[in-house]
Parts: sequence; structure tokens; C-alpha cells
Amino acid sequence: MAVIVLPDAQDDLLSLQEYMLDKWCEADWLAAEDEIFGKLALVDSGFLVGAPVQELASVGIFEYQNIFTSHHKLVYRRIDGATYVYVVAGHRQDFPTLLMKRLLKI
Repeated sequence: MAVIVLPDAQDDLLSLQEYMLDKWCEADWLAAEDEIFGKLALVDSGFLVGAPVQELASVGIFEYQNIFTSHHKLVYRRIDGATYVYVVAGHRQDFPTLLMKRLLKI
């Protein structure tokens, strides 16, 4: 089993890190990072299963799931025992617009 953070999700994490280090302190960023990767480890181990992404499920796509941390929404998909992370979004972000851009690669 493995957690694979795809390039767009890596960009999300870097943006989040930059924002948090600018607005708060390094300890806050490290706590958020630990929470994100802790949840992903639970998903990867099978102890946590997210719900289908509502925007995609409404059009019949159920394999993408989301889980939440205290401040973030993580979108992932399990393929052949590995967990692929597609999106790391803040709760305050316009998620439907982010998802559409990600899907259409605008």
C-alpha cells in the first residue's frame, strides 16, 4: 500500500504551506500537515473510508472519495491497493470551481 500525492495535489499542499507560514506559524503548518497525512494513512490502511465526492456522484462517478480534516477536504481514489490524492482543498475554497478546473485542466 502507498499514498501517492499527484502533482496537482502537491501544488495544493505547497500553496497551503505558503499560506499557513505567511499567516500563522510553522507549528500550525506542521500540525495541519500531520493531520492531512494521518488521515491519508488511515485511508491507505483501510481503517477509514470516505464518502463519494458529491459533485461527481451526481453524474454517476463514485470512485473518487473525500475525507475531511479540521480545515481541509482531501479527494482521493484507491487503485490496485494504492491511494492516489487528487485534491487538497481548504474548507473556505470554492470546491466546485476547483474541482471543475482540475477535471478540465483549465
